[in-house]
Amino acid sequence: MATEEEQFLQDYAPREYPSVALTVDLVVFAVKASTLHAAFVRRGGHPFKGALALPGGFVGPDEDALTAAWRELQEETGLELGAHRAHVEQLATYSSPGRDPRMRVVSVAHLALLATDGSALPALNPGTDTEAAQWMPVYEVLANETLAFDHRGILTAALDRLAGKIEYTLTAARLLPEEFTLYQLRRVYQAVWNTDKLDAGNFTRKMTGALRDTGRKVLRDKGAPAALFTVRDEYLSPPMMRPV
Repeated sequence: MATEEEQFLQDYAPREYPSVALTVDLVVFAVKASTLHAAFVRRGGHPFKGALALPGGFVGPDEDALTAAWRELQEETGLELGAHRAHVEQLATYSSPGRDPRMRVVSVAHLALLATDGSALPALNPGTDTEAAQWMPVYEVLANETLAFDHRGILTAALDRLAGKIEYTLTAARLLPEEFTLYQLRRVYQAVWNTDKLDAGNFTRKMTGALRDTGRKVLRDKGAPAALFTVRDEYLSPPMMRPV
């Protein structure tokens, strides 16, 4: 004989409730030449056909949101995060009833930080349902582009989180190789904060307590070889204040 709970589940009718689809969206940040970039796609189908959008898509019935996020990113841009030094965290859930004109869709947005040496970004290749996939400067997009769905709000939220976190943590180092120079780290701060007002001497004094000198150096195009550092302490105390 079925238990009370088993009988309840047998009699339960989920179709009596409004259906809600689950999707994922990704904000993938990377730095090149002191400029913060994000990965974008041009939508290949309706709605918002041809519009600029963040990579993402529907969560499959046998997937969790994070698995779907990694899969959708690879399918739409060709970028496989597992092949790179990358950090991924959940950003927020977006559930406004009118955010998608097709149906009620709730999206779990993720923030991904992709490490580069600042000289180049990985190639992106559009998938079957996208017209194009490309890296674009974040601040230029926010100033000049229209994004599909509520993706402008998601992009802004991701930028705000990153810009705030690097004030009191070494999250900025996640956008660099494991070993990096102070010059490279300062360029990341300049890219995220969209500023050139970071004094090199003051930046060095703020950072060195949270970094470990590897004892190794790297040659530069000009000047003496630069010391290589790794993160020793995730937190900055006192915090690095964003220029105004």
